[in-house]
Amino acid sequence: MLRNKRSEALIAAVLVAPFVAIYGLVFIYPMVNLFITSFTDAPLIGSGAYVGFENYARLWGERRFNIALWNTAYFVLLTVVPGTFAAFAIALGINRLAGRLQAFVLALFFLPYILPVSVVYLIWDWTLNFQFGIAMYLFDMVGISRVPVFKSTTWFMPAVAFITIWWTAGFSILLFLAGLRAIPAEIYEAAALDNAGRWATLRRITWPLMWPITALVLTIQLILQLKIFDQVYLFSTGGRPNDNLVLVYYVFQRAFQSDQGGRAAAAAVVLFVIVIVVSVINFQLTRLSKGGAR
Repeated sequence: MLRNKRSEALIAAVLVAPFVAIYGLVFIYPMVNLFITSFTDAPLIGSGAYVGFENYARLWGERRFNIALWNTAYFVLLTVVPGTFAAFAIALGINRLAGRLQAFVLALFFLPYILPVSVVYLIWDWTLNFQFGIAMYLFDMVGISRVPVFKSTTWFMPAVAFITIWWTAGFSILLFLAGLRAIPAEIYEAAALDNAGRWATLRRITWPLMWPITALVLTIQLILQLKIFDQVYLFSTGGRPNDNLVLVYYVFQRAFQSDQGGRAAAAAVVLFVIVIVVSVINFQLTRLSKGGAR
């Protein structure tokens, strides 16, 4: 039966057109407008005069932007790799369970992931608040001085990083569990016949076969944590927000508090480029590591 290629192409174009239109409206157009705005002195709403690369030049000499850049990099170091390996270790433990116990433990770890950030903030504020936090009363009982976790520059980022890992680990655990269950049981049976121990099985079978999932989790976590904002914004309330700046928080301040849309757009473009570059580098490194493992 002969097919009318022109008719098929027309049908395909009609089916794809709604997605292309929505994608262009909600992603391509705002992105292009963002790049254009970054070269102007526009306020948050409205147009502005063309200033060339002035907004970008001013970023690198600004103390607050440098603080935001450093804090974002520091937060990524504290969360991406530790969070990925913590989720992998938990998934290994859950995978050894069975039946209702496995479902119950998995639900316990996944439950925080479905909570909105406002609820996460309230839970941990009740726990670590300097005045009425549950943990502070425990410190008093054992004779340890109270620590103003969310008002201390030293402790703020590690605390928020720990909370973020606790909050987001559930999704990573699910991905790792899916990968572990996809490994054929015959491989482990063959390893058992060769008297391979648990460590040897993990190092030579489980870890290499799980590397694609690990690379995926690392990439997802890297992109998410580079765009950190909600936790930092909420836990900085009443503290020292300028010392806890991250890049998205800096964009928020420039756009919504200082009404400097052009400078905020320039910072957003820098963050966009960083996300793209770091994601590509991470993908290449994980691919090379996978090739080396073979």
